[in-house]
Amino acid sequence: MNALSQNIARLGGVNLLPLAISLVALVMIGNPSTWVTLTVAGLAMGMMIFLMASGLSLIFGLMDVMNFSHSAFVSFGAFIAASVLAWLSGWNESDSLLLNLLALFAAIGAATLFGMIAGYLFEKIIIKPVYGDHLRQILITVGALIVSEQLILAVWGGAPVSVPRPSFLRGSIILGDISIEVYRLFAVGLGLAAFVALRLVLNRTRIGLLVRAGVENREMVEALGFRIDRLFVGVFVVGSGLAAMGGAMWAGYETLITPALGAHMMITVFIVVIIGGLGSVEGSLLGALIVGLSGNYMAFLFPKMALATNMIVMLVILMWRPYGLRPAVKL
Repeated sequence: MNALSQNIARLGGVNLLPLAISLVALVMIGNPSTWVTLTVAGLAMGMMIFLMASGLSLIFGLMDVMNFSHSAFVSFGAFIAASVLAWLSGWNESDSLLLNLLALFAAIGAATLFGMIAGYLFEKIIIKPVYGDHLRQILITVGALIVSEQLILAVWGGAPVSVPRPSFLRGSIILGDISIEVYRLFAVGLGLAAFVALRLVLNRTRIGLLVRAGVENREMVEALGFRIDRLFVGVFVVGSGLAAMGGAMWAGYETLITPALGAHMMITVFIVVIIGGLGSVEGSLLGALIVGLSGNYMAFLFPKMALATNMIVMLVILMWRPYGLRPAVKL
């Protein structure tokens, strides 16, 4: 079975899993227009989950940090984006595309910047004292998640918060019988841009080379005079910023958010990281697309099984590939 899975991986079979799932769904759904609508929705959901999960995958896989409070950055990103969009309501509601874009990127930028600053402080104050101790990491990060939820309750209250979309992202594109939401297309584009940027940094830059070398042999890289601890702090900061960016996008997707958003997303994010494999940006993308597509298809075909879909997918994949689809690190 091991040799078979390796051969399939070499042939690109692992990378084609989302396509295979889509083709099977097309046969089962039968209606092409319904299938296209569900597929775009699944891709959009997958890309937003990828933004949240890729940071956790890097932190967990490269730094060996079990950060169960990662979804707190998702929540803060969502609420900060909602507040910025409400504050810039004049730009948000304007007929000007330029003002709409300024409001949108101000919201996403503010959420991402907050996530990066908060991630830096969180690593220095909370994570640094518990490096190498997984039990304490779990306890302290779960506690931090609970505290963050209470902070959100204190600042924004317990009532659901409405998230207005910029005017140009409202509505749908109609192609015959096919209806595709504009916001979902934007989410797919932003997710692809983030994936390309991460891949280029990790595979084509000096910093990415040092990070990957530090994972393989930290002592050797430090002996050459490089500060691996600073690079890993940078990984934590970027991962936290990506989580907040994903939260900002998810807020616009849901249009109504509550303080429990992070806790609800935590399980999905961890499932994606486990499916994709630790430390792998490509694995996170594959896992997120599989979860997004299979979840949408299953909700349409078998609504009663929709809640169990992610667990079933994770179980099947781990039985086939115990370390995930594209792991950069094997524990």
